[in-house]
Amino acid sequence: MKRRNHSCLIITMMGTLFILIVVLYGTINSKQSETSGLKPDYRVMGRQLYKLDINWPKYPELFGGEVFGVAVNQYAGVVYVAQRGETVPKVLVFSTDGQFIQAWNTSTLEMPHGIFVADASNNPTVWITDVGNGPYGHSIKQYSSSGKLLQVLGTMGKAGSGVNPLQFDQPAEIFVHSSGEIYIVDGDGGMNNRLIKLSKDLDVVWMHGEKGQGLAQFYIPHSVTVDNYQRVWVADRGNNRIQVFNSVTGDWLGTWGSCFTEDAPYSVRLTPDQKYFVVVQLNANQITLLEAPPVGVIGQCQVFSVIQLPEDIKPHLVDLDLRTGALYVAEIGAQQAQKFTPFNLGTGIL
Repeated sequence: MKRRNHSCLIITMMGTLFILIVVLYGTINSKQSETSGLKPDYRVMGRQLYKLDINWPKYPELFGGEVFGVAVNQYAGVVYVAQRGETVPKVLVFSTDGQFIQAWNTSTLEMPHGIFVADASNNPTVWITDVGNGPYGHSIKQYSSSGKLLQVLGTMGKAGSGVNPLQFDQPAEIFVHSSGEIYIVDGDGGMNNRLIKLSKDLDVVWMHGEKGQGLAQFYIPHSVTVDNYQRVWVADRGNNRIQVFNSVTGDWLGTWGSCFTEDAPYSVRLTPDQKYFVVVQLNANQITLLEAPPVGVIGQCQVFSVIQLPEDIKPHLVDLDLRTGALYVAEIGAQQAQKFTPFNLGTGIL
């Protein structure tokens, strides 16, 4: 009888211990979720290509301002996050597995907007567009991978529309091609509404610069990318459309607008396999994947999949790891960056 009672006591104690462990584990996970602000309660419409990595980054409390842009160096396994705020570092650097590397406490950035890693495999540098109205704004700056200012495009602190010398008014984003050629969308609400192509020697090759709703006209051009078929894709935010141009000649090739009847495209990037465009719509809190057309054909946009984020996340700009296919999203409303991984992570193909 004593032996049976002893056995029952042990079983009871083990059961109690198990319950305590479960409760403790749930509390820790809950606290981590509350601390990180990462919300897994997103919905997917269409085929699900991505899933949220709730463990990236490992120290989300380091975000202290409004997160506007992200840029990935797939060769170094590094993610640069641009944020705004009076007392926060303007750039946070994380590894692709979520470790915090460093912060740039640079005084040469006022209001970062777009961010891009150029020449990632050889001599990586980080380009940042600055839309501030103070002494460092209205310019595009090139930094070393550790945050040292290397050069400035435009005249810091002076808004303008000139091309010789080159001037900007709230430049939204920059895309540096592997050839060294540079594409800039200049006009995050300022006087300019321009798409500019520069040679690797920083000479103007061609430009479209008229405000309007017509072909090759813009209203708040906000994001730009280049595909493998000599086509430039521009998120023409104010006109609720994406416009397409020949990267060599600058000729207009087509327009996509039917996919953006409810909200404008804010960011446009291509998946590593060039099969899909990743487009974010800030006010709709959506990440949309559009089917990329084959060479020579623009046609109409076709929605393949939509990631519906919780309300007030406000996704702004995105970037992709071209080696793994991982998607990084800068979110103004949530004041965070999030990582989404493809289901066959590691192949570089979605």
